[in-house]
Amino acid sequence: MVSMKEIAAACGVSVATVSKALSDHHDIGEKTKQYVRETADQMGYLPNLSARYLKTNRSYNLGVLFEDAARSGLTHDFFSGVLENLKITAESRGYDITFLNTTSPDMSYVERAQYRGFDGVAIACSDFSDPKVQELLHSSVRVVTVDYIADNRTAVVSDNIDGMTQLMNYILTQGHRRIAYIHGDEGRVTRQRLVSYYCCMEEHGESVREEYIKPALYRNRELAYEKTEELLSQNEPPTCILYPDDVAAFGGMNAIRARGLRVPEDISVAGYDGIRALQYSEPTLTTIRQDMESLGKLAAESLIAEIERPMLTAPTIHTVRSALLEGQTVRKLH
Repeated sequence: MVSMKEIAAACGVSVATVSKALSDHHDIGEKTKQYVRETADQMGYLPNLSARYLKTNRSYNLGVLFEDAARSGLTHDFFSGVLENLKITAESRGYDITFLNTTSPDMSYVERAQYRGFDGVAIACSDFSDPKVQELLHSSVRVVTVDYIADNRTAVVSDNIDGMTQLMNYILTQGHRRIAYIHGDEGRVTRQRLVSYYCCMEEHGESVREEYIKPALYRNRELAYEKTEELLSQNEPPTCILYPDDVAAFGGMNAIRARGLRVPEDISVAGYDGIRALQYSEPTLTTIRQDMESLGKLAAESLIAEIERPMLTAPTIHTVRSALLEGQTVRKLH
């Protein structure tokens, strides 16, 4: 096994410098850190985790709660993208990732986190109405949430108001006025997007037709299909339909095509999330791309900051901006 002394000799620095570089101390320059770490990797150095734990009183293991009410889990394109970037960032800082999910009725999330010795927990996808999740949020366990704001906890969220504003302004400038919105289930995200929808319509001097507002669920193709059918059956159907996410948008387009209509020639559609895999469809979907990379990275960095520098880190809400992908599913009317 390669020792720090051998790494120090190879780098031409002291053992203390190697130790500080591998521990990410702030009094070592970034170039030196990088050089020492690269040399250590090349030499096959493996840290003594037991000694590391005794010295720092940390397990260097982060829990991730990733389980929503629909049990979509890792098939949830948006949150799985966030999780991948959270994992990459945490591992680059020397932390391992372990799922916190438990089906045991006798052990709560708090008990599981304490049993596994997690330094902290990131909640990247969950049913926040679950009493076990609420217990975790109000416990002494360090927690960072993604796309949910809890009292006295750091949160990393997308700017849903700005995202919907970008999307609505684009559609309105394309000449659409009869714009329907099939929105997701109730919650902060849905409420923000709805408010933005109403505000944009008002700012453009347009009244909202309440029959164009349809409640549904996120990532539910079948319900999106059903609600699209209802909209298309109206005496004066909309010229454009917004969906709560890209998966639902494809369910809606199936309903449109089943009627022999074309997208966007006969009716325009737009999604939300910017799932990369769905951007290879024909025509390419007009949508808002949420910055999954920044969300995941910020979640990991924020949680690690609370672990390593607790007295210098206060609960903060980090808001990440999204970007419009114009795509080809919104037709210009004039």
